[in-house]
Amino acid sequence: MTPRKAAATKENATKLFVLDTNVLMHDPTSLFRFEEHDIYLPMFVLEELDNGKKGMSEVARNARQASRFLDSIVSETAHNIEHGIPLETQSNKAATGRLFVQTQFINHELPASLQHSKADNAILGVVMHLHKQQPGRPVILVSKDINMRIKARALGLSAQDYFNDKVLEDTDLLYSGVLALPQDFWDHHGKDMKSWQQNGHTYYSISGPMCQSMLVNQFVFLENEGNPLYAVVAEQSGNTAMLCTVTDYTHQKNSIWGITARNREQNFVLNLLMNPEIDFVTLLGQAGTGKTLLTLAAGLMQTLEKKLYSEIIITRVTVPVGEDIGFLPGTEEEKMSPWMGALDDNLDVLNKSDDEGGDWGRAATRDLIRSRIKIKSLNFMRGRTFLNKYLIIDEAQNLTPKQMKTLITRAGPGTKVVCLGNIAQIDTPYLTEGSSGLTYVVDRFKGWEHSGHVTLMRGERSRLADYAGDVL
Repeated sequence: MTPRKAAATKENATKLFVLDTNVLMHDPTSLFRFEEHDIYLPMFVLEELDNGKKGMSEVARNARQASRFLDSIVSETAHNIEHGIPLETQSNKAATGRLFVQTQFINHELPASLQHSKADNAILGVVMHLHKQQPGRPVILVSKDINMRIKARALGLSAQDYFNDKVLEDTDLLYSGVLALPQDFWDHHGKDMKSWQQNGHTYYSISGPMCQSMLVNQFVFLENEGNPLYAVVAEQSGNTAMLCTVTDYTHQKNSIWGITARNREQNFVLNLLMNPEIDFVTLLGQAGTGKTLLTLAAGLMQTLEKKLYSEIIITRVTVPVGEDIGFLPGTEEEKMSPWMGALDDNLDVLNKSDDEGGDWGRAATRDLIRSRIKIKSLNFMRGRTFLNKYLIIDEAQNLTPKQMKTLITRAGPGTKVVCLGNIAQIDTPYLTEGSSGLTYVVDRFKGWEHSGHVTLMRGERSRLADYAGDVL
């Protein structure tokens, strides 16, 4: 086989991915994530990277990082750009694709209705040219822009989303933190099961194939009228596991700041939040499931009464639901206060002290609570270290995996981090349920002995809110 035929065979075996600008702005490392396949960058992509690099936003930082990667790749090679620059992939050093950059003017053969001066259409023209130039090779446009992919398919071109940033293809497979035991659990495990009492809890040592699917700090339950079981996996190894019964926070004697759990998942949540050995907690659930109320109640109990933490710090992403109302006056905390309406609503619930205190007593209690709660902006988190803090990250579904890493790595000794969110309500551009930072940490932290997760299923606001959630 001649060298030219060998090269042609290799090209036909690999794909050529044309990257849209938003892919690089979303994940600069995408340049190294296409394994043995080749990457092509139209000149308009470089222009848009240059235009988007100004500012301090996450998108601008990613644009600058992508430009640095490209500069390093191009400047440290002796290869001709027109013939492709080898790229070392992250997972397989042997499977090396190549980077191509548009160096010549391409006559865009697009329909007259599409403006040739528009960047998206110019990129589509490059894809169409490559498709005709290399008819035996798959040429695929990769874009985070849905409309861009629709236009490409309308023109008969292959297009797909960027999948490497997705933790899961189907979020129904996301770890829920709760496992339902089979109804015949006692029949199969009751005879050989070892149990003992320790520190007010009952421990069970079980074995069997079912134990392989269990993870440490995963909650298990068996709804059986005769002998129900609510426990957490304390240890797991191969076909064996040790279960520990949970504290019953549905009972008034175990109330947390006057709050008791109203359902099974809320009971599991309070067991995580009140466990000092758990450093990282993630809570998923729709509005009204009690995520913020339970987290605040547990934080106040452990900060003001048990003195485990010095103060509560609350932060969230400031992404408006509707039109932005512009800049806000005041200090950092005053600027953040309009975003913390949920905090005030939950403090009203938690501030229901006994009637003997009267209005003065309630006002004093509220002032005491607010003095131990600090509201911080995400913009000033970089470089900080939190010691003995109870850190609450609200609306965490709007964070990217990189932002989530920045926040969680701020935790110092004695700090507990609680992430709250609903992945069905993502407001950040280019983030999806599968690529959200909240989905990312739920998947990466599952099974770690100092972390826990619960997905809350049942709303506890009102019959109106429950019915609206079902029919609207």
